[in-house]
Amino acid sequence: MNILHISASPRGPQAASRELSNHVVERLLARHPGATVTVRELAGVDEEPALPHIDAGYALALSSAANEPGVDGAQLRSDGLIEELVRADIVVIGTPMHNLTVPSTLKSWIDHVVRINRTMRPTPEGKVGNLPDRPVYLALASGGIRTGERARQPDFLEPYLRAILAMIGLKDVTVFSAEGLALGAERAAEGRARAWSQVERHFGG
Repeated sequence: MNILHISASPRGPQAASRELSNHVVERLLARHPGATVTVRELAGVDEEPALPHIDAGYALALSSAANEPGVDGAQLRSDGLIEELVRADIVVIGTPMHNLTVPSTLKSWIDHVVRINRTMRPTPEGKVGNLPDRPVYLALASGGIRTGERARQPDFLEPYLRAILAMIGLKDVTVFSAEGLALGAERAAEGRARAWSQVERHFGG
């Protein structure tokens, strides 16, 4: 059992999304004690450099008909990230909402792994995922309220993540969400408690 834990917050271990995704991983390890966890930090924390964005060489390689595995640069990095994702039996993504959507570092990871003729393919009916489905857990954190009747901002985070993951074949998505974290200490505590309760209910704790 391989668990891929992706963390996108520049705040590192102190980030609410990282704390929430850590909690999800802990519950998964309680259910699968022998599992191996691979942590992929995207934002340049824990002495790991930030994931670079795709470059011109990568774009040119994608325009080729074969789209073969690369030998250097961003295409080689893309190959490695795709293989890391392919090996994962479970994926956990911890991310904050930045400017109504995903942080740029998570968008960079998406651009590396969502790759034509590798993780998805075009068909007359639209794009189809090449990856076998598997559980994906999204641990989301936002300063405001993004869901429900109290939402006061558009949400381009969860719908986008669901759509882009489905495009590569990953449709078994469960979302845990900590909201209102920038609305004062009391609202932040409520948001965290609600998110932790979502995790406990899901895993039967």
